[in-house]
Amino acid sequence: MIRVVVVDDEELVRTGFRLILQSAGDIEVVATPTGAQAVREISLLKPDLVLLDIRMPDVDGLTILRQLQGLKPPPVVAMLTTFDSDEYIAMALRSGAAGFILKDTGPEQLAQMVRTLVSGGVVLSPKVTRTVVDGYLGSGAGSAATEQVELLTERERAVLVLIAEGLSNTDIGARIHVSVGTVKDHVSAILTKLRVGSRVQAALVAQRAGLLDDTGESR
Repeated sequence: MIRVVVVDDEELVRTGFRLILQSAGDIEVVATPTGAQAVREISLLKPDLVLLDIRMPDVDGLTILRQLQGLKPPPVVAMLTTFDSDEYIAMALRSGAAGFILKDTGPEQLAQMVRTLVSGGVVLSPKVTRTVVDGYLGSGAGSAATEQVELLTERERAVLVLIAEGLSNTDIGARIHVSVGTVKDHVSAILTKLRVGSRVQAALVAQRAGLLDDTGESR
């Protein structure tokens, strides 16, 4: 079972996500705290994934995200959002968010996104706008991202596209017929050459550089 904690200040959101995810069969929502209770419960329960509201009135979601990064090991954290604040999105990316899930995501999509995140994949809503990407990467993001991607080998660029499509290391290995260890080596090299700290940040570079133009947007 995939163990999930949903953190949101609205009871309706917490209840809705619990009902949707629990109906998937392989997902258990082990807690639905508000922001003020979140870090304590997560540190005790040690879930596989935390779905965290990016903006809450009692404790800011970004503050909780940074505190969770201090846990050993830190949980995988995806932000729940309506994409109403580019500034918050960019800050969450820099603070280690593994992805973003819209609160109006369909039930079947939601369960699959959870599975993707837990398996090490990347989840980026198609509604991640050019403005959001620019907000994270900075002005002149397109040309800068293209220059970064040119540092990669042909195989590394292929792996980067698969990362941006949301695939885990295991899925990437199966797609390009190499071992998981080899995929990990490629991912490490990609993060180093792109000067980014996470797969989701690498996915945004790929998106901004136009590598996904022929394959569709990342999940």
